[in-house]
Amino acid sequence: MAQNKMRPVDEVLRGKLEFKLAKVIAPKLTGWQLSLFVWSQGSFLFGKLIKSKLLRMNNLPQCLREIIISDAPMYQPEYPANQAPEIAVKNFLDESDPKERVAFALEHLPARQSHFQDDSPPFLYWKIRDYVEAYTTGRVTPTQVAERIIATVEEAKKRSPSLVYFISFLSEDVRKQATESTERYKKGTALSVLDGVPLAVKDDIDCLPHPSTAGTKWLPQVREVKEDAVSIARLRSCGMMMIGKAVMHELGMGTTGSNPHHGTARNPHDLGRYTGGSSSGPGAIVASGLCPVALGTDVGGSIRIPSSLCGNIGLKPTFGRITNEGLFCVGWSMESSGPIASSTEDALLVYAAMVGSHPTDKLHSWPLPPCVPDLNVGFQAIMGSLKLGKYSDWFNSTFEKEVAEVCNKSLNLIFETFGTETKEIILPELDEIKIAHLCTVGSEYVSGLAGYDTKFILLQYRRLKELSLEVQGTLGLFKEFTALDYLSSQKIRRRAMYFYMQAFESVDVIVTPTTGTTAPVISSAALTVGESDLTTVGNLMRFIIAPNFLGLPAISVPVGHDSRGLPIGLQLIGRPWQEATLFRVAAAFEEVCTPLRKRATTFYNILK
Repeated sequence: MAQNKMRPVDEVLRGKLEFKLAKVIAPKLTGWQLSLFVWSQGSFLFGKLIKSKLLRMNNLPQCLREIIISDAPMYQPEYPANQAPEIAVKNFLDESDPKERVAFALEHLPARQSHFQDDSPPFLYWKIRDYVEAYTTGRVTPTQVAERIIATVEEAKKRSPSLVYFISFLSEDVRKQATESTERYKKGTALSVLDGVPLAVKDDIDCLPHPSTAGTKWLPQVREVKEDAVSIARLRSCGMMMIGKAVMHELGMGTTGSNPHHGTARNPHDLGRYTGGSSSGPGAIVASGLCPVALGTDVGGSIRIPSSLCGNIGLKPTFGRITNEGLFCVGWSMESSGPIASSTEDALLVYAAMVGSHPTDKLHSWPLPPCVPDLNVGFQAIMGSLKLGKYSDWFNSTFEKEVAEVCNKSLNLIFETFGTETKEIILPELDEIKIAHLCTVGSEYVSGLAGYDTKFILLQYRRLKELSLEVQGTLGLFKEFTALDYLSSQKIRRRAMYFYMQAFESVDVIVTPTTGTTAPVISSAALTVGESDLTTVGNLMRFIIAPNFLGLPAISVPVGHDSRGLPIGLQLIGRPWQEATLFRVAAAFEEVCTPLRKRATTFYNILK
């Protein structure tokens, strides 16, 4: 029987395109049903049959094994050398001092009005510059802020329901950092605008003196933290106060934030709902006002999903823009770290400190010089010249209609305010990209975990029971991927890069909803044993995948709420290395949509 063959990419773009992005088909399981499923999946008699059936129901073998793909594989993102230049940006050196980069970014922010005055502008969240004003005017000291955070974290644990923010929180270490920062402010020697500003760190980023668990019970036993991750060291050199390691979905292998080992973070907008994941703790911490900014990692939406569901700004930079040194990184061809913040300007300041590629990244991706937008230049002057790209069939395919409606309203607002046009584009093979990303993530996870010697081999035996049932089940599926599946996926990656680069020939930024649904409800059983809900995972990841698979920069910006008061995010996807343009467009959306936003109902007013 003759096999099907994928058409050449140029022929696909010339032909008639039929939108296709299938819903993930899988049972929602928790409690004894999840236990039975995981047991059956691992059994000699039923395991192969169950896993094969589940993969075929979701079209994986048909897409990767039963079709001829003539394109060459692309094993990690490769970008074209000649790209359209960014408008009204200011470059700085990749190797420059983090404090100098932060000062440079600060110079190009617009003037601000104080939120401490009686006639202050509408207030949602304290920003980094508010902390600096409070410290320099003596309204409050970093030590007082630290004590308020310590008291709040302790009080939150005692609430009903208990609010979990951190896996590792060391009060004395927080006090020590705060004392040092307070002394610097007294002497007038603050290191930067970030000095004394509290920062939460996702628990797969190394940050002394804490271990890195990546949400597991076992990782610190086989992986010792000996020094800060490079991004943490850069932020620490600017004086930021690292307040602890935030809770996350175990191994980053989920998009809800469920964690039966350390506790599940709750959404500050509705404590009965998930934050989204896997950077669940960072999303909750920023939305609740504990910190103006936190660090997350993103291999499948793990910064952008919780940012959308919690009403935060969340940046996934271009793959290789910020080094992954010091991350527990198992999605090696896609993972990026970046800020989750309450405002675009705070995300920009932290990004400026973090930025800097690893030498090996430069060998394959040829990064353009990092830069920041000159936000002193008014939006009206620049936004009218930018074009947004929208694939309407995809954009409007959200599983909750209100999500698409709110996102479309934000596009109308940006046009009415700044004249920014939205142009129709097409993005073929979305279903194939989804499947190829899944196979690549799964293969890299299994391979990356295997690097922990006998330590991971034991996962199949002694340590297997230390993983949550959800992760056991997911790893079981991942192990079904073959070398053929992986190679086919990398061929699809090359095709996808071509389609996106063609779209960027006519637009500057691609827009989608960040997620296909708002925050899901937490079931009571999930808190103790976890749950497997791959359909919800698919709904949350519906628009997320290409920036990871292709390494493109993307940012989620809050643009409103649904009728239940749950936040909705708009995703902006940029050309490689053009984070500055994303920051500019995000700041414009933030300006026009702020009147539509609501502060979380669970909010800690740390500065007052």
